[in-house]
Amino acid sequence: MESTMERKGNKKMLIDLSKLTEGEVVEMRKLGILTEDHQISETVYPPIHLERPPIEKHVVHAPHTINEAYNYQKPSSFSRALRLDLGGYKVLLVSGTASVNEKGLPEHIGDFKAQLWRTYVNITNLLAAEGMTWHDVVRTTNYLRDIERDYGEFNKIRTSFYTWLGLDPLPAATGIQARLCWETLLVEIEVYAICKAN
Repeated sequence: MESTMERKGNKKMLIDLSKLTEGEVVEMRKLGILTEDHQISETVYPPIHLERPPIEKHVVHAPHTINEAYNYQKPSSFSRALRLDLGGYKVLLVSGTASVNEKGLPEHIGDFKAQLWRTYVNITNLLAAEGMTWHDVVRTTNYLRDIERDYGEFNKIRTSFYTWLGLDPLPAATGIQARLCWETLLVEIEVYAICKAN
């Protein structure tokens, strides 16, 4: 047994089986991940999907602007954005996006306003990678590290950006104060966009 990384086929589990808590063992067995003899079980494709395949999902990339999340030194298990094809429409789900560059490094440390503009650049490029624009955005979720300190500037910049774009109607939105994944990040935005498929 490997000490910090368990391997089964080509898949890696970044957990140390010798350090699982009793609760982890119970819940991992319920999920079918852990066998009774404390090994990682083979993955079984859910039989329901043999008759009803899941909807098509396509990973979206904009490497000239923002890195892939799984390339971080400590892997992050998410896609920057995911496109769903639903009949005659495509839906784009953009993960929480922040002021990160193409090398996976934070941009504009300590400068909230510049971080917000860089976040908009990154989202704009993820939208463009699927032939979409901010006019296709239907909802945003906006996470600010310090909402009392930064919301005024956030709203000025967001309103200015949306006005410049000519968005009408405006996307639905939620603003949340949150401690973000890196101490250097002051703002992060999730986006949902929908458009007719070509």
